[in-house]
Amino acid sequence: MWQEILTAFALVLVIEGITPFISPGALRKMMIQVSQMDDHTLRVVGLSCMVCGVLLLYLVN
Repeated sequence: MWQEILTAFALVLVIEGITPFISPGALRKMMIQVSQMDDHTLRVVGLSCMVCGVLLLYLVN
């Protein structure tokens, strides 16, 4: 079980590192836009990501 959790965490780190490695300028612009969003919008985006992740896990398993 711990091996799967660490594998998933490692994949998250790899995926999260792709954008700053490939295009740091675009990441900066995106962060500025995200920092200007209101809390409600950020919550909706976060909830949508979590739901998509759970659905993807369900489909994969």
